[in-house]
Amino acid sequence: MATMPAPGPGSSPGPAPSPGPARPPVATRAGAVEPMARPPAVDLALLGVAVVAVSTAAPLIRVADAPSLAVAFWRNALALPVLVAIVLAGRQRRRALRGLDARERRLSLVAGLFLAAHFATWVPSLSFTSVASSVALVATQPVWAAVIARWRGEHVPRAAWQGIGTALAGVVVLSGVDLSIALRALFGDVLAVVGGALAAAYVTVGAEVRRTVSTTVYATVCYGVAAVALGAVCAIGRQPLAGYDVATWLALVGTVVGPQLLGHTLVNRVLRTTSPMVVSVAILFEIVGAALLAWLAFGEVPPASALPAGVLIAAGVVLVVRASPGEPAVSGAPALE
Repeated sequence: MATMPAPGPGSSPGPAPSPGPARPPVATRAGAVEPMARPPAVDLALLGVAVVAVSTAAPLIRVADAPSLAVAFWRNALALPVLVAIVLAGRQRRRALRGLDARERRLSLVAGLFLAAHFATWVPSLSFTSVASSVALVATQPVWAAVIARWRGEHVPRAAWQGIGTALAGVVVLSGVDLSIALRALFGDVLAVVGGALAAAYVTVGAEVRRTVSTTVYATVCYGVAAVALGAVCAIGRQPLAGYDVATWLALVGTVVGPQLLGHTLVNRVLRTTSPMVVSVAILFEIVGAALLAWLAFGEVPPASALPAGVLIAAGVVLVVRASPGEPAVSGAPALE
């Protein structure tokens, strides 16, 4: 349950509030954000499903014989007909889409641009630096989420920082540290770090929008913006968006059904009750999940470090989640404008 603000000088404490179900954070008239309570068990379970879904992205992208940015474009573009159909099928959802105010439209636009920019920086990094370096550096997303929270004036408890560090240690154990001083590799490393920061910005802005906008409506606008932006990048870079074989198109459909509609959309669903820091740390499980799926699909035996890495990431997630009730992860932060 969210904690109540302390009484100001000269005010009486008043009667103690009666216990009730946890509420999502809401913006007050002054623009502050009430502390976010520990996420409901249902949303934590949905977050687990989302992590499994996004873990299928890397194996599917490997199967797809298409440029990486083209895959990112189709992930968003092919999801739109499904989301638009769902929105149009419900009168309340149609009304909600038409009724978005200027602030909600602006933040949804920003979130879509952040999502597109994340794909446009991290995916190319794999062409310049090693997979190990790219994975380890883009996994700094939770750190950037915490930095953004502090920049907004939120309180990030010590236990949350400890959890982030523990989870990142798990990433390093699994992927190793393979940073190179070569100029080309350094450029790829920078792209991966920027990709992690943009992913953190995407979930942070998404959490703000999800306070007042439904998952389907928000995802429709966000993915639409990302598709347009990525389509423009592909056009500028002259990356082909068609002419693929059947296996590639099936893999593209798989990235829509799994990582995009089931993965990203469930992440957007839980952002209403779950801190962006918790989401960012939990997503680190994607690295372990992708390794296990590659084992099943391609016969690539996971390294011996996969098990201890999974344990460290799990411990980090637990620390970040448990940090929420006693020491709120959100405390007096201004609402994004």
